[in-house]
Amino acid sequence: MGAITQSGRKTLEGIDSTAFEHPADRAALHALRKVPGFDLVLRKLIGLIGERSVRYLHLANAVRVSERQFTRVDSLYRDCLEVLDVEQRPELYVVQTPMVNAGALGVDTPFIALNSGTIELFDDDELRFVLGHELGHVLCDHSLYKTMLALLVRASVAYGVMPVAGMVLFGVGAALREWDRKSELTADRAGLLAVQRPEAAYRVHMKMAGGGRVSEMSVEEFVSQAQDYDQGGDMLDGVIKLMNLLQRSHPFSVLRLRALRAWVEEGGYQAVLDGAYARRDGDGKRSLHEDVLEGAREYRQSAKRSGDPLTRFLSELAEAGGAALEKARGVVRRDDDRS
Repeated sequence: MGAITQSGRKTLEGIDSTAFEHPADRAALHALRKVPGFDLVLRKLIGLIGERSVRYLHLANAVRVSERQFTRVDSLYRDCLEVLDVEQRPELYVVQTPMVNAGALGVDTPFIALNSGTIELFDDDELRFVLGHELGHVLCDHSLYKTMLALLVRASVAYGVMPVAGMVLFGVGAALREWDRKSELTADRAGLLAVQRPEAAYRVHMKMAGGGRVSEMSVEEFVSQAQDYDQGGDMLDGVIKLMNLLQRSHPFSVLRLRALRAWVEEGGYQAVLDGAYARRDGDGKRSLHEDVLEGAREYRQSAKRSGDPLTRFLSELAEAGGAALEKARGVVRRDDDRS
């Protein structure tokens, strides 16, 4: 059992990122690494452009949070660092823009950028969730791939006139965006562990969707929206929803709230608070094979739970294809045994 911070939250001593990593995040990242040319593009982009330009941009045009700058944010941030037992504090910057957002960037030394509009919209607990969310990205090494995605957007413009390079960048970018959306589900769990107030985490997603008048909103109605979105429509509607999602970096707010609430209601969140979590020293960690299997299982179960006709059709098609492949392999093995 961890210590209790001054804010009354449990310190999750030695917690490993796999303790809160969403299975779909692991599966998407595993699939991403299988994309042809992915490693080459990653190395080239980071090597050519690097993270220094991004870091210097923030040093020159943002405010670095400390005990003397944005003291409220600094106090909340230090509390999150203590709760998640972060060994080395990533730098935190406040960027002047009314757009409500935050991000984790950088490769060798990740840092966090917090838009000023985010500070204005959220109360202390909600801001703890946002800061914990971004720390989750850092702890899971998401910042490496998020930095690549940001650089890839720049490179896509530069190579847009070159068909072959453009096609490669588009393929890697599409795979990165799919992983990027899944990584947000992991970071949401880290945010919840940092604030340890589920209702505050839910309010963040509601405010992101509907603005600051949270007293006029209902969590239950918001979850009902997610069900209507997921189950409504025909095959064409499924295609439209897929097209709407492809260019987004984050899952839709109603779906993120539902996913986080499910983690709470199914006991995963409380298990971590009770100390049943993987630790950085290796205690409780699963093998890579187990992680990949769990991720694939999560994708299948998620598709089966979905009421969307297109999602279910693609899932059934994939299962049928997998079964046919296994059957073909069995025939080949029997033929080999006879020869």
